[in-house]
Amino acid sequence: MTTRFGAPGTGLSRREFLAATGATGLASLAGCSAGGTNEPAATSDTPTQAQTDSPNLPYTSPPTVVNVDEQGGEVTMRTQQARHAVHPLDTMGGPVEFPRVWAFQADDNDPSVPGPILRTTEGNAMKVTLDNTDGRRPHTIHFHGVRKTWKNDGVPTTTGIQVPPGETHTYEIPANVPGTHFYHCHFQTHRHIDMGMYGVYRVDPEGYEPADREYFMTIKDWDSRVPRKWAGEADFTYNSASRNPDVFTVNGKSAPRTLHPEEGSPIIVDEGDSVRIHLVNGGYMSHPMHIHNHRFQRVEKDGGTIPEVARHDMDVTNVAPAERHTIEFTADADPGIYLMHCHKVNHVMNGTFYPGGMLTGVVYRSVMDTDIFNQLMEYAGYST
Repeated sequence: MTTRFGAPGTGLSRREFLAATGATGLASLAGCSAGGTNEPAATSDTPTQAQTDSPNLPYTSPPTVVNVDEQGGEVTMRTQQARHAVHPLDTMGGPVEFPRVWAFQADDNDPSVPGPILRTTEGNAMKVTLDNTDGRRPHTIHFHGVRKTWKNDGVPTTTGIQVPPGETHTYEIPANVPGTHFYHCHFQTHRHIDMGMYGVYRVDPEGYEPADREYFMTIKDWDSRVPRKWAGEADFTYNSASRNPDVFTVNGKSAPRTLHPEEGSPIIVDEGDSVRIHLVNGGYMSHPMHIHNHRFQRVEKDGGTIPEVARHDMDVTNVAPAERHTIEFTADADPGIYLMHCHKVNHVMNGTFYPGGMLTGVVYRSVMDTDIFNQLMEYAGYST
């Protein structure tokens, strides 16, 4: 059961959300959950008939924050094939769905795209076990930012270490560079990231002071032919040089699903809140991210703290592939609903429909019981 609402981080509790919206219960989305079955392992990275049949795969869930410190510094990352509902309804250019993704699943949590947000504290170390027991192709995990030993770099061609189907491997990752980082599979990187194998790794510095509201947002561009190819629904020769992005997401969802408080990633705030957003680009294109009616400062980049003398007020930050930008602002605008989106207009579309795509919003809790917010939720497929 979902216990927090809003983007991954410190959103509203269920009680706070229901109080804000006047709702008395939550209705599940039809068609957004399914049971999963394990498939026989195979070592080929080319689709076979067994791989392209339409199995009863589970759907992904939104990414969750895993506090690795609270687990004794250990986490198991399983590989899981799944279906991924980007925007499952027929509103605003939908439905948009990937019939097959390759997801990471932390411990007993659900598989997610992006993968789980792994959070630890400076000076600690993580033991990350990649469990590929039920996999059908090799995988690895490569962590950006932190300094680690050669054998823990997660690159099969330079370390000689990969995790074949049916096997496990434990990486030792020191938390020696505080900040927000990125991880991904580094086996046939171009393909495996485009199938969903990426996520956020956060190292809080010693003495870290959290903001009133803190959120993680991973943006990504997709060529939807790739997940359809690996589900046997698209016949084309994969070539990263001819990649054609046509789906754009925030935390794996496209608008209006991004505004769904349970399945999406709205930035829910109260008036006067200090707000910190960790932006990570998991794709292959740059995205100038803009917030309406709020001026923010960029305080961290790629695990480096930006000196105060170098900070300035801004409302657009251009996040290049694999970059991480942490921005901060005060929720001091007239309470309302304000968009946050990529300012490449074709990235804010679902096919030919505008708006959609890489768009979410800053939502003040005091307006969550208004008619306009209810209308947005109807578009997103939320009902009470």
